[in-house]
Amino acid sequence: MQALLALEDGRIFRGEGYGHPGECQGEVVFNTSLTGYQEIATDPSYAGQIVVLTNPQIGNYGTNQADNEASKPFIEGLIVREFSAVSSNWRSEQVTDEYMERFQIPVLAEIDTRALVRHLRNNGVMRGVISTQSTDVDALVAKARTIRKMDGTDLAKVVSTKQVYHFDENDPHYQAGDPLLPTSLLNDPAKPRLHVVAYDFGIKQNILRMLGRENCKVTVVPAETSADDVLTLKPDGVFLSNGPGDPEPVDYAVKAIRNMMGRVPVFGICLGHQLCGLALGGKTYKLKFGHHGGNHPVRNNITGKVEITAHNHNFAVDPDSVNANEVELTHVDLNDNTLEGLRHKSLPLFSVQYHPEAAPGPHDSHYLFRDFRQMMEEWKG
Repeated sequence: MQALLALEDGRIFRGEGYGHPGECQGEVVFNTSLTGYQEIATDPSYAGQIVVLTNPQIGNYGTNQADNEASKPFIEGLIVREFSAVSSNWRSEQVTDEYMERFQIPVLAEIDTRALVRHLRNNGVMRGVISTQSTDVDALVAKARTIRKMDGTDLAKVVSTKQVYHFDENDPHYQAGDPLLPTSLLNDPAKPRLHVVAYDFGIKQNILRMLGRENCKVTVVPAETSADDVLTLKPDGVFLSNGPGDPEPVDYAVKAIRNMMGRVPVFGICLGHQLCGLALGGKTYKLKFGHHGGNHPVRNNITGKVEITAHNHNFAVDPDSVNANEVELTHVDLNDNTLEGLRHKSLPLFSVQYHPEAAPGPHDSHYLFRDFRQMMEEWKG
């Protein structure tokens, strides 16, 4: 079936439609990861966005239940150069086209994704509509211009769990991921089980698995949970997850973080990092086209080492807005000098902008989960 993408600036891309026939709309961003399209599709941080994948062929290894980062895809639509009609992998359980159709995700293929990515890179991310139904270009462009902008939009409470639940790493449902990762802590009597309360602003399954590998019992709570309710659960540490949208409207989480600072160790990732920055008196801003991919070089300012990292964010913390007397800037992106990590100098709180759990992506930054456990152990005494 024929399909087209209409951008708010009037640029049109025509191609072939796959997945769910129909129409979708959202902010159009590009991701440079070579693999992991299923994990990308099911990352709740992509809520409200249409994702362009730069790797030429997508869908060739199919899909399976184990690779989901959430219960369903959260992308609004998918744009690729070539969309494979077959899956060729022993782990595949469903052809990618059928998977996207099942979850009602429109796919636009057979377009020049290089030209589209260059357009977004030069002009910034913009709103767009994918349609397999309408060929009225003017109407689709007009519709794209009416889509609500990501700026000022709180999507964390939209994608968050509605009720408290416990993550059990012994449940077979959660036994996905890389089998080569060390799990020694699970059977180490010298490392007692610790209790982590994780805020779900759009949390990925591999974050929960990584916390489980550090011998942590994890209780997941909704985004709008108050600090008092969290502290009532008597956690050894609090984790702040990734998530979609603009961090500034998530004022309820900023308030909770301020009320927890100094009372319990805190570790934040992605949106959680941005919320930490706001809680510490900083400001955030929107990037021109965001960071989305699994190959971003980040320098650890403490060790001097460079980590290749996975990213998925549209907003960042302004490093000049953070009080240097209280906060240490621990990581920086070597592509554009974006602030990628911070640590409070006297309180047990640190955060990173990128995704150390990867899925998909490199494993260079897994040590941060060990650092979190060490912080909890030291705080506990």
